[in-house]
Amino acid sequence: MVLNKIGKGIGKAGSKISGFQPKFIEWKDATPNDIVWRYPEEVIPWGSVVVVKEWERAVFYRDGKVYGVLGSGRHVLDTQNVPFLQGLVEGVYGESIFRAIIIFVNMNRLQGKFGGRSQTVELIPVTFHGVYYYRVVDPALFVNKVVGPDERFTREELDDYIRSYFMTKLMAFISESSIKDLYAKAAEASKRASMVLRKAFEEIGLMLEDVQFEGIDVPPEYRERMFWILQGTTPAYLVQQETARKFAEAIEKTQAGGAAIGAGVVAIPWALQPPPPQAQQVGGAGVAAGVTPVGYVARCPYCGQAPIPSGAKFCPYCGKQIKWCPNGHVAPVEANFCPVCGSKLG
Repeated sequence: MVLNKIGKGIGKAGSKISGFQPKFIEWKDATPNDIVWRYPEEVIPWGSVVVVKEWERAVFYRDGKVYGVLGSGRHVLDTQNVPFLQGLVEGVYGESIFRAIIIFVNMNRLQGKFGGRSQTVELIPVTFHGVYYYRVVDPALFVNKVVGPDERFTREELDDYIRSYFMTKLMAFISESSIKDLYAKAAEASKRASMVLRKAFEEIGLMLEDVQFEGIDVPPEYRERMFWILQGTTPAYLVQQETARKFAEAIEKTQAGGAAIGAGVVAIPWALQPPPPQAQQVGGAGVAAGVTPVGYVARCPYCGQAPIPSGAKFCPYCGKQIKWCPNGHVAPVEANFCPVCGSKLG
């Protein structure tokens, strides 16, 4: 009966009575990078005091569910002060205890680092790395979804899980993005990634505050393709051109050089067809109208490769010097008249 009176006294007054020393439960050694801390004991004496700092929350977890969350302050554990403890009471009358896992959750802003490989919508491989910032906004949901089910209580375990979760969503975002939006507009891509991934983080009780790409790169062999895409050429047309070039190179190994391109054109004529209108190159200084004629693809008169950037003075494929006629056609540098429209060349 004495224990019962002490329990009731603490429950009403929240202080020690007749020499009774309550058990204090608090997170003492927290660092800025720790996400959660689990109180090591599951049997909690009646009248214990839970100390929750302003940047923390204390979650009571048992049997696969959260019973309640305590905010900042000093909380005396009895059913009058903390009603949700009714479902956690065990023991006989006068010797009551609570049985639960108390998980302290850090509500401050946290940082994570990421890095990996993926590919864009144009099938260009990209490597990337950066940082992201997040915080716990719903500790009950976070414990239910992430911490409790697999007993992830260490910083390393939670860092690995959250980073893996983030990377899965980020790689899906990159696979649906254009290289133009990632490589040339990294700051805007960071903002869009933050907005797209934010909902996924909310589903596990987190707020994704910011994503920052610190580096995005492509393999050297894909940089030419990326250059043409940034110039406005469609990925489908680039694939056609690359297929034609590889096919011609394969034939060239078994035939004389001049026959290679001809054989390639006969075998896969579709691969060297002009690109759709949106892939036409914009004219440079040598194009009178300012735009390459519709349906015409600027092709090197020496090696036959295309497309040639508007205003280019040298072929980027074979290095030969070229020039432009007033109507926007490409001609050999030694030509006096345009081979396409017959215009006199200066």
